Amino acid sequence: MSTTEAGRPVLSAAGITKGFFGVEVLHGVSLEVHSGTVHGLVGENGAGKSTLMKIIAGVHQRDSGELRINGELVDFSHPVEAERAGVATVFQEFNLLPDRTVAQNVFLGREPHKWGIVDVAAMKRRTQELLDELDVTGITPDAKVGWLTVAEQQIVEIIKALSVDAKVISMDEPTAALSDNEVAVLYRVIDTLKAKGVAIIYVSHRLQEIFDLCDEITVLKDGSLVAGRPRDEFDHASLVRAMVGRPISAFFPEPEPGTTIGEPLLEVNGGGNEQLEGIGLELREGEILGVSGLQGSGRTELLEALFGSQPFTRGAFRLAGKSGRINSARQGVRQGLALVTEDRKGTGLALSQSIADNALLAIRAVFPSRTARVKTEVPAILESLEIISRGLDQEVRALSGGNQQKVVLAKWLATSPRIVLLDEPTRGIDVGAKVAVYRLIRSLARRGVGILLVSSELPEVLGMADRILVMADGRIAGELPPGSSEEEVLSLATGTEAQVVTEQ
Repeated sequence: MSTTEAGRPVLSAAGITKGFFGVEVLHGVSLEVHSGTVHGLVGENGAGKSTLMKIIAGVHQRDSGELRINGELVDFSHPVEAERAGVATVFQEFNLLPDRTVAQNVFLGREPHKWGIVDVAAMKRRTQELLDELDVTGITPDAKVGWLTVAEQQIVEIIKALSVDAKVISMDEPTAALSDNEVAVLYRVIDTLKAKGVAIIYVSHRLQEIFDLCDEITVLKDGSLVAGRPRDEFDHASLVRAMVGRPISAFFPEPEPGTTIGEPLLEVNGGGNEQLEGIGLELREGEILGVSGLQGSGRTELLEALFGSQPFTRGAFRLAGKSGRINSARQGVRQGLALVTEDRKGTGLALSQSIADNALLAIRAVFPSRTARVKTEVPAILESLEIISRGLDQEVRALSGGNQQKVVLAKWLATSPRIVLLDEPTRGIDVGAKVAVYRLIRSLARRGVGILLVSSELPEVLGMADRILVMADGRIAGELPPGSSEEEVLSLATGTEAQVVTEQ
């Protein structure tokens, strides 16, 4: 739907400025959001997206500029005022009570009353009506929120927004923790919201989602408006250039001079466990071996088996030419392996600890006798990763997603690994941080480190890998050479192509 078809803007911001402690972080930003459309808001971390969203949500007050809802000037001093005006926000960190039911969460603080007591029946009935409006099945008003999946909890947040008759719903990285199937459900819910005339502000680092869902796109960079126009006037290359000021061709750096692919570091023949079967692979010094496949194909399970956290129970295993088996994560680290997990907050970091302490987590756990020596090396490691922080004593929870990911990488670089297993290493980080991760991968390869790169983003695998393994149903469905197409990868991943293509 074009903005013309959608009618007048339901929300308009004009010349919004905002500063913190004397530093201006938004410089006269303007945008218009129309009813029945999805408006994409994109930019690198630090571009000002979150600040603008919080001003619209009533969390922060603007310093200057105008904010209008259906043409009427508004000045929110609290999120409740924004809700009353029909503006709701679904943040990455949900505001839900896990021990209460869906209906209780939806009407928290706004419970209907009858004869002076909470009208539970009315609350359940209205919740079910809202679920039905979005054609949502599998969630009941009586379900405890703590029992729901992340995707279902997100739908509860959207239901809360609809319960206050929201005209505008802002969504902040709504798919960051969702599986492919759950993303499809969210897409369908968004289509339903559009059909109901709700305006949606959609923030995501996943550019394909922006092109899939959005009618308009606004690009912020360093707190300023760079571009704002219909989606059809952008392509991936022009959107990336607007966001980061460099062409998409600079996304995936070429191998560094001196990079050579050497002797085998890791060999598996007939490897299997409860999740995997018939795994055969070889990883060489200085090689980046990409692993692709659909959600649930066994990609993460493969890395966990190699690392030893969910070890192979059968098959032959060789490490640097020597036969053996890795039966635990600690043993994997001692053998020179590092695993950068998909969930950096849940399994990669101690969020309440400092940057320096996080960088030493693996060393202290596995090589405690090396702690004193490595501690002196940590500042140089962190400096090489260009982590933006107030200092090494800053808590990791206060860092941006990209800088948190760099701390995870620093933790493993401190162990001087021979093999690095990367599971979705750029998930949830902005374009600039992704490029920094790619450069680090190239640097490790030049030093002879073997890299196994798992990613759901096909351009990432195709742009970085020397060879590509495609997984399906816990097996390796085939191998592809560099220069292969997305169609070839998907054919193997979905089982529509039986031929295995290898580079001779």
